[in-house]
Amino acid sequence: MPDRDIIDSWFSADLLPPAHWEEHYTTRELPPGARVTRFAPSPTGSMHLGGLYVATLAKDLARRSGGVYLVRIEDTDKDREVAGAADEFARIFRYFGLEPDEGEPEGRWGPYRQSDRADVYLSYVRELLREQQAYPCFCSPERLEENAGEQRRSRSPLGYYGKWARCRSLSVRQAGERIAAGEPYTVRLRCPVGLPGRVRFRDLVRGALTMLDNGNDVVVLKSADAEGRRLPTYHLAHVVDDHLMRVNLVVRGEEWISSLPLHHQLHRALGFRPPEYAHIAPLMKLDGTSRRKLSKRKDPESTAGFYEAAGYPAAAVGHYLRGLANSRLADLPTDRALAEPLRPTEMGTAGPMVDLLKLRSLSREYIASLAPEEALAQLADWAAEYAPELHAVLRKHPDLARAAFEMARRGTGTPRKDLACWQEFTAAYGFCFPELHELVDRPTDDRFGGLPGPVVTALARDLVAHYRHAGPPEHWFAVLRAVAERHGFAPDVRSFRAAPGAYRGSIREVANVLRVCLTSSRRSPDLFQVARALGEEEVLRRLGPLATGAPAGLE
Repeated sequence: MPDRDIIDSWFSADLLPPAHWEEHYTTRELPPGARVTRFAPSPTGSMHLGGLYVATLAKDLARRSGGVYLVRIEDTDKDREVAGAADEFARIFRYFGLEPDEGEPEGRWGPYRQSDRADVYLSYVRELLREQQAYPCFCSPERLEENAGEQRRSRSPLGYYGKWARCRSLSVRQAGERIAAGEPYTVRLRCPVGLPGRVRFRDLVRGALTMLDNGNDVVVLKSADAEGRRLPTYHLAHVVDDHLMRVNLVVRGEEWISSLPLHHQLHRALGFRPPEYAHIAPLMKLDGTSRRKLSKRKDPESTAGFYEAAGYPAAAVGHYLRGLANSRLADLPTDRALAEPLRPTEMGTAGPMVDLLKLRSLSREYIASLAPEEALAQLADWAAEYAPELHAVLRKHPDLARAAFEMARRGTGTPRKDLACWQEFTAAYGFCFPELHELVDRPTDDRFGGLPGPVVTALARDLVAHYRHAGPPEHWFAVLRAVAERHGFAPDVRSFRAAPGAYRGSIREVANVLRVCLTSSRRSPDLFQVARALGEEEVLRRLGPLATGAPAGLE
């Protein structure tokens, strides 16, 4: 039997040739210079902040060139796949505005999940075998470990090459007999004969690179799994997919630079033109006085879900990530930073430092810039997923919810900038909603700043008796001023008198009693705005426990 027939017998008789896939995945009709980029996460864990970073860069470079940004799930490592990870990716993409132009569940160049493309890869593996650019390997894990042990003892590079490439010299007939006998096998790329030389590449971030060529016969097709599927390794799968999906720019982490010679070898062996590459530096963190990579294991802020769960607005996170890539964007207003193009030549090679304080500052500025309606809409969308109690009161009290954001502008139109993420809304403005506010009923509460309990009680009673809600701010403040004067408080000077039972303080302390009762805090937005938003009935209800002496909830 001819060698070609033996090789073909290792595959399904109806396996299509590469020519079919080349015709099926036609060349894209795009304007000159258009970039086709991809983000290709592996569902082996949660989305890393670095993944958002790569996706942000890939999407921007494609969109601004009139090209296409796609998402492809690289799930050929079934042993490490985490259930639900791909669904989490889709949710993260939606939250951060990184939905692809193409991706699951449909698209002209799909499917976009590698495990659904097994026959595509097998077509190209068969072709490599036919062209003697690949061969079956029957070495067991134990045999490979023996090889590695010998290489370590002789201080040789680790890998499958030279005398350790034990299956490379098998004839097709010999390999066929072992396969027919049911012996498990992988398929390895046959790298060029001889010592590897130097190869040169050009990277969009790093410029010219000179590297040692690949001299290792790497596995391109894994052995059959428990379900009988034969899936490729990442090396082959992404090369085939990038070619057929017509990706012409790959943005990925610098850890893949060492694989660049191998990937170019695969492109040459398959007759493909390789895309351009932009290898970006990893996100870093300051740990004491040293720098290290942001770690999923050590750093909660390393996962994309951390920012989603806390409710950092997508625009603020996008602005921050763009500033990490191109520092000229970091201090621009968010709308301008998002409008500016990213430039690979400005990305640097040192690794940008992740600084939550900087993100929080950008996010405060962004939230403060939003109109109340837009801020409320974003808050409600986030709360629907992560804060159901807050979401319920937002729906129940839409007027109070809007008033919260209006009072955040201080009455003068100047934003308070006290929210860095939506998670902080309840602590800052939860007092607006009766369901989220805890009544204050102890006159000796520390939040009253040391005022004697009897004085606090007397002030609360007087406020209840004479409170007037109507009228302009000056009339409202006149009520507080009159209460202060009746109880011997100076209009602007605080002082304690030694006379038994006598106390004198400032009107600020009278206002603070009202503030603590209404907001549970000594600091709040403009007090007049707070009172007007709550309404007279609610103001009196919140003063009631102190005025009557009844514990909150029992009056």
